[in-house]
Amino acid sequence: MTSVLPALNVFSRVLFAFAFAFLVPLAWAWSEDHEEYRYVWEGAFALAAGSGWLIAMATRRYRRELQAKDGFLLVNMVWMLLPAYSAVPLMFTVPDISWSKAYFEAMSALTATGATALSGLDHLPVSVNVWRCFLQLIGGLGIMLLVVAVLPLLGLGGMQLYKAETPGPMKDTKFTPRIAETARGLWGVYFLFSGLCLLAYRWAGMSWADAFMHMCTTMGLGGFSSYDASLGHFDSVRVEYVAMVFMALSGISFVRYFIVLRSRTLVPLTHDREIRTYITVLAMSILLVAALLAVHGVYEQFPEALRVSAFHVISLATTTGYATTDYALWPVFAPVLLIFLGTFASCAGSTGGGIKMVRMILLIKQARRELVRIIHPRVVNPVTLGGQVVPMQVMTAVLGFMLIYGAATMGLTMLMLFTGVDLVTSFSAVVATLNNIGPGLGMVGPASNFGVLGDLQLNILSFAMVLGRLELLSFLVLFTGHFWRK
Repeated sequence: MTSVLPALNVFSRVLFAFAFAFLVPLAWAWSEDHEEYRYVWEGAFALAAGSGWLIAMATRRYRRELQAKDGFLLVNMVWMLLPAYSAVPLMFTVPDISWSKAYFEAMSALTATGATALSGLDHLPVSVNVWRCFLQLIGGLGIMLLVVAVLPLLGLGGMQLYKAETPGPMKDTKFTPRIAETARGLWGVYFLFSGLCLLAYRWAGMSWADAFMHMCTTMGLGGFSSYDASLGHFDSVRVEYVAMVFMALSGISFVRYFIVLRSRTLVPLTHDREIRTYITVLAMSILLVAALLAVHGVYEQFPEALRVSAFHVISLATTTGYATTDYALWPVFAPVLLIFLGTFASCAGSTGGGIKMVRMILLIKQARRELVRIIHPRVVNPVTLGGQVVPMQVMTAVLGFMLIYGAATMGLTMLMLFTGVDLVTSFSAVVATLNNIGPGLGMVGPASNFGVLGDLQLNILSFAMVLGRLELLSFLVLFTGHFWRK
């Protein structure tokens, strides 16, 4: 039988390290002179650090190098338990909040989903909004990738953690001799872009606090805001353009940026099939939605329709979820298209959620291959990507993923319907959370939030978020009999 104790031992150190994240909202509580909230953040820090130390002491005999199974166990522990610790301070700082709602909010933050269950964000303490947004920054590129980058766990199976959590179908690809060097390189690029985004928002007119919070949620492609009106609160074209640029950049694989900086050439970006398709899909969708808005008279001037279209297409396609207007009131084709784009448009290796563009490309190529084989049964026509033949095990994994993805979407939708939620809300809420998009349609549209749902429904959607963040297979493998056998 697979033992959980070695993974629990490593989790204890992950939890101890994570405790220091509570110092960020604590610093804001001190700077804003909110003495009554300092104790909450200090208590949250003590709880996480103390729990980490106690678990480490209790499991110190079981410390060993992690195997593949241990990596999957650890990743699932991190994504299920860290939101619980993250939710604790919300219980003491947000009025009239239930545990299910607090856990949903924390899960949405760490998975960079951006589906909020809170209202009255404008009146929340700054430290609370900072916490919500900061979680999206550290969860965007992946907590376990951060672990591999900065914690002394490299002798404990760093590659297993990377493979268990890294999004995309080609998890075995390494870009440096050591996986820790790859992880540090990715996080270095991530923080470089984050710094530029922070300065850009400040240049656009935001305060330092707002610039920091929206930088976190832009780079993490989570879409949380410190205002109920999201970016529409600022009513600033300059802010919208900054958001569009960095959302679009964050939707591209950070691995490619890392390679560009290392090789000092743009060829890895310009010759990448996934990136070219990503840009093409965004451009065509922007023009299509803009034309639709102009034809239906939603906006009288086409340039304005084009700007609003560009902002919301990029926001939803990259699974960020910012909004400046209630796009659910647009002609029905537009909001449905926006949700659909969020299910696949982001590139693998980006901070976005969903199926990922590379999987869609491979699926289309496989479909074309089968059509050719119908006409020419004996033809040798392998699926290629970037001039290289895609291994059959990758194609099998992609097809298996899509099968489970469809089953999960339908199963969770039926579960939501069983609880009494209408069809549009149920389906869009599941799609929005399973793909880490954020807002849905119906009762959970951009003008509302997920707080209208009950605790049971929020728990279902919290499960959908972690399932989507771990791309289904890394989570569901725990429920197979083979996983628990030696």
